[in-house]
Amino acid sequence: MSTDYIVFIHGVNVRNKEDYEKQVNQMFQKIKDKINNPSRTLKPVTLFWGNVADSSTRSLRHELESSAQWDKFWFKKLRTDQFLPFVGDAALYLSRFVSSEIVRQIADQAICQIGLSLEQLTDLPDKGDRLHLVTHSWGTVVLFDILFASRWDNNTVDDQSRQLVENIRRGFFGVGAGEEKSYGIPLASIHTMGSPIALFNLINIGRQSSFDFTPKLKEFLEALHSTTNKPLPWKNYAHPGDPIAYPLESIIPTLLSNLDENLVDIEDIMSPTSWLGNLAGQSILPVINGGTAHGSYWTERKVAKKIGEVIRSTQK
Repeated sequence: MSTDYIVFIHGVNVRNKEDYEKQVNQMFQKIKDKINNPSRTLKPVTLFWGNVADSSTRSLRHELESSAQWDKFWFKKLRTDQFLPFVGDAALYLSRFVSSEIVRQIADQAICQIGLSLEQLTDLPDKGDRLHLVTHSWGTVVLFDILFASRWDNNTVDDQSRQLVENIRRGFFGVGAGEEKSYGIPLASIHTMGSPIALFNLINIGRQSSFDFTPKLKEFLEALHSTTNKPLPWKNYAHPGDPIAYPLESIIPTLLSNLDENLVDIEDIMSPTSWLGNLAGQSILPVINGGTAHGSYWTERKVAKKIGEVIRSTQK
């Protein structure tokens, strides 16, 4: 029986692995209920990396709170619970040492949970197996960086990290190098939640950057389309009170210059907000409540329902 692997990866400030796995399982069950297709197997693949940067951000927080002037700052909880974890985790990931540690952890988890050896990946496309990505916040950048950024091809990257990145890319049809592009499992849909891709791309403006994942992403979409002959569904979920969420429907085609519109079908989907949030409008309340909004996608029924509908449509 063919399998749909749903790959989940979290964003910033996720430190408790058990709580995260419980959250993923609850969303997965809602997705599974919506698909309700006994002819295919659904299997979650849960990627956790939040513990890698934990000690560094905790140390910085302690140093900030030790300042004699700290009590004079406004919105201290907002600073320590939202801004610091986001900026801290993002900044640390740009460090090759931290990102290499994350690569090692993610590679082990992915191969273990899919339950296959790298040698078996060459046979998967014939079996009808598919991958679906469900990424939250900075997790989107982490996964896209590992799959598509050129910095991992640099000779200064340690051999182990480079090999692990190659192994992960080999698992995705159309991503590997040379003949390995025909290996791996085809991607059938992408679901980004509270995505900061638009902000991350600012690092590439004005110069060619090794963090730029857009050339290989475009190449990947072209390779995938040559096999499926249909656009890849990409749904971007955004809560109006989430300060990290931005539309991608108009951004991705710009990033991927001269992109054939038939390669990918990107749609921005607004996640519901409460009546209080609508009433607040453009006031400071949504900003103060931004942390709640940013994490709301995991439990929002509309998001899980839409993911299930898209996955079910790719099974036809």
